[in-house]
Amino acid sequence: MNTLTYWLLIALAVGVETWGQVIGNQDVTFVGLIAGLGVIAVARLLYRADQSESGEEA
Repeated sequence: MNTLTYWLLIALAVGVETWGQVIGNQDVTFVGLIAGLGVIAVARLLYRADQSESGEEA
């Protein structure tokens, strides 16, 4: 995942969280939080996979 994609997905997740706060819907806020954590988790997994392919230990 390139840096631009990462930050755009994080910005989208933060936007969803903010929108959930503005409209007062806690479920939407929770979905934004889970999406943001998912983006971070996938980015870390992809980074570790790239590191293991190049022979370096994380």
